[in-house]
Amino acid sequence: MPVYVLNVTYPLVASEFLEFCEGKDEILVVEEGQPEFIEQALSTFLYRAGSGVRLRGKDIFPMAGEYTGQVMLDAVGRFLREAAPGMLPAAALAPNLPKPAIPDLSRTVPIRPPGFCVGCPERPIFAAMKLVEKELGKHQISADIGCHLFASLPPFEIGGATMGYGLGPAANGAFDGGGERRPVAIIGDGGFWHNGLSSSFGNMAFNKSDGVAIVVDNFYSAATGGQDVLSSRGENPTKMTRHPIAKALKGVGIDWVRQVDRTYDVGRMRAVIREALTTKEAGPKVIVASSECMLNKQRRERPQRAQAIREGRRVEAPRFGVDEAVCTGDHACIRLSGCPSLSLKKLDDPLRDDPVASIDQGCVGCGNCGEVADAAVLCPSFYRADVVHNPTPWEARVASWRGRVIGWLQSRRQARRLSFEGVS
Repeated sequence: MPVYVLNVTYPLVASEFLEFCEGKDEILVVEEGQPEFIEQALSTFLYRAGSGVRLRGKDIFPMAGEYTGQVMLDAVGRFLREAAPGMLPAAALAPNLPKPAIPDLSRTVPIRPPGFCVGCPERPIFAAMKLVEKELGKHQISADIGCHLFASLPPFEIGGATMGYGLGPAANGAFDGGGERRPVAIIGDGGFWHNGLSSSFGNMAFNKSDGVAIVVDNFYSAATGGQDVLSSRGENPTKMTRHPIAKALKGVGIDWVRQVDRTYDVGRMRAVIREALTTKEAGPKVIVASSECMLNKQRRERPQRAQAIREGRRVEAPRFGVDEAVCTGDHACIRLSGCPSLSLKKLDDPLRDDPVASIDQGCVGCGNCGEVADAAVLCPSFYRADVVHNPTPWEARVASWRGRVIGWLQSRRQARRLSFEGVS
């Protein structure tokens, strides 16, 4: 069957659609959602052209709900049985055709809830907020549109109330009335420049707010694909960038501004947030938490790193791991981090029932897991290893010596361990 794919759904091109319909008796419109705007427009095209083509759509497909695989199978099967039965085998024309069994994938496919990317610089901000919350108690937290809204989901569950793009701090105006605890608002750099500078921060300055706002500055409008904004750090030949957010805040009259240039420093983030919530200084308090979006950073650096390796240049790539002998298995690091690359591993040890934390191959070496463990005074089981590509001759020689010594120590330790093999 020929397929007409609407890569652009507005405006619809009548001449192109009518050309597609030539020589056909019936067409099926697959349009998820309601009302059926596209189907109505295409019906109008056919009517005005005096076409005899029969248009099918919501009379076969359900009006609402997701078009799952089963919904598509049922609807397309019905359309073919009614419009083109010759295209189907005889068995498919049976009136009570049994539905094919769809396997239950929930047992084999892991759950993949929405969340921050691996290495996202926003994750340590909310880990620091959880640590402060444990110390000072819960606060009213207003969120905004952007990647940081993932913090409203587990494991953080921070900032669920969202009013609109750039309106996070403005939404907290109703709670900024001299209560026992200061309200906290979260806004991204995209929302800041969208209308947050006037609607939110101009409002905070004008009304002499005593609340706290955290600007999550990842250098881009990251949630919509990584477009540059006024405060982006890179050079853009067609746009004006490199305008500091802190400078704009000073310009509207906000004096208490703290700039954090590395959000992965969880201890520093926690200290600044605690200071903002406990200082006796009146007026609005704004924290600008800046680190580059890891997705954009990887898009830029991975090709450069791969090219350097191909050319034989020395390249270091940080990787993190967990010492299984030190990890206690309480999984507090996972609850405070939530990184997709930080998972669980079952040990082949009959004396240890609980799985330990483990870092998989998706790790990008941001170091957030270790920083969180250090700031929260968790077990010191995280370690960093620098993977060296194209090492120098001296580095290769040293690595060989180290490997021999480590291998000897491991074999000696293994010989002294109790063995449970063959014990029933």
